[in-house]
Amino acid sequence: MKREVQLFLGSGLLERYLVGDTNDSENYKVEAFISEYPEVKAEYNLLQDNLEILAKSNAVEPPRNILNDILKELDETPVIALSQVRKPIPWFGIAASVAAVLFGALSLFLYTQNQSLIDENNMVNDELNELLIDAAHTQSELADITKKYDMLNNPETNKYILRGNKRAKNLKTVAYINTVDKLSMIDVVDLPQLPDDQIYQLWAEVNDKMVNLGILDESNRNLIPVPYLEDALSYNITIEPKGGNQTASVENSVANISLQNNNK
Repeated sequence: MKREVQLFLGSGLLERYLVGDTNDSENYKVEAFISEYPEVKAEYNLLQDNLEILAKSNAVEPPRNILNDILKELDETPVIALSQVRKPIPWFGIAASVAAVLFGALSLFLYTQNQSLIDENNMVNDELNELLIDAAHTQSELADITKKYDMLNNPETNKYILRGNKRAKNLKTVAYINTVDKLSMIDVVDLPQLPDDQIYQLWAEVNDKMVNLGILDESNRNLIPVPYLEDALSYNITIEPKGGNQTASVENSVANISLQNNNK
């Protein structure tokens, strides 16, 4: 590999280009390298594939809609019906009545305004607290995504594809294992449907024993961290009773792969 290509790949410019953190001149340089050097194009395609894997593990919920709450409050506001005055009364009585009505209306208006300000203040405080919680959650998710992305792009990370046997022909699960950082993750790609009383369970073979690594669920399509086992010889997936099993039902094995080869 040419030295200028090595320097370019080690500069981090290609990763920044993928996430839109480059200027026009940097964009021109990256696109020129991709066009001219096949190894740069191959690395670019690999980074794109890894970003797609991470993209499916993230979902953003829309902001809360408070329109229904406002309409509900308006519906519950009492309406005061004034009975029609039928009998004539002296002018001073009319003046006193008008003054009383105006005073009552003013008092009700001020009270309503005060309650509205209190409710609005409480709503603002609640929304602020929710924003702070969401910000903390988003920061945590970003850190988790960054960690997973770094692992996927680490040259020390090996990729193992577990495909189902005749018991589960469409089963496909991908394991990522980094023996240097001692990290491992599972990506559930496809799990054939089972009866309600059965589940898929992941095992690692260590010293001729099957160690439970957890239940696999197709509804969770994220990259799932699993315990890293230093001496694991293979990964195995079995069909177990609902809730999981403490001992692997080897006779119900649907997929397995040796971890002794490091082919990605």
